[in-house]
Amino acid sequence: MQQAIAILDSGVGGLTVAKEVMRQLPREKIIYFGDTARAPYGPRTPEEVRLFTEQIVDYLIQYDPKMIVIACNTATAAALDYISSKVTVPVIGVIHPGARAAISATKTGHVGVIGTVGTIGSGAYTAALKQLSPYIGVESQACPELVPLVEHGLFRSKDSLQVVERSLRGIKDTSIDCLILGCTHYPFLMHTIQTVMGPNVKLISSADETAREVSTILYDKGQLASSMEGPVHQFFCTGDPEIFQSIATEWLGEHIKRTPVVWQITKL
Repeated sequence: MQQAIAILDSGVGGLTVAKEVMRQLPREKIIYFGDTARAPYGPRTPEEVRLFTEQIVDYLIQYDPKMIVIACNTATAAALDYISSKVTVPVIGVIHPGARAAISATKTGHVGVIGTVGTIGSGAYTAALKQLSPYIGVESQACPELVPLVEHGLFRSKDSLQVVERSLRGIKDTSIDCLILGCTHYPFLMHTIQTVMGPNVKLISSADETAREVSTILYDKGQLASSMEGPVHQFFCTGDPEIFQSIATEWLGEHIKRTPVVWQITKL
């Protein structure tokens, strides 16, 4: 049986990473877990987020994944090192890939970061950026209203522009030339965020760079999938399956069936 790449998130945000992994590595099977019943993670304590992440990983390990991707910035900041110490397979997060992409993109050395309260409060992005380039200037801002907007499937609603405008007040008026979307939910709002920030600010999603890192690690370990047959992905959530199914089907561009094989609602 083909070993899968396990991708986990507080909700639907990690689907942005899953979509990019599917695009770059179409032979790879993905097992996705969205903790939609307990989203958002941003306002929670690091201890809670670490516990939730550990519970999800403990659940996913039964499927014998060859890699775990923590596709949640808040969980990456709170639990990446801890989870890495607990399992024998590679574990990667989304913060360092996003930081690398921003360093490559900035022309002025002045980078913005938006994220959840937990991610911004952790200082993880500033630390990652400074580690790569000590002289980089960083502007950070928490945007707690954006994740609920996406989780409820309202990212295309007429009210989304007003919410995004309100959330980006402050950082919009800085001199940044690129903005890291420091939450995997935010690419659902990419067009609206770009409209608010204007054409002179490049938006950075960690999904592309994270997928490249997945590819590099699996190649180095000789674990890239070789099957010519299309993989059957599996999706799990802890909350409302209809909302998750609707968002996932729209975002991934393929129908996600709810069957005992490829769908399960899991209570942790």
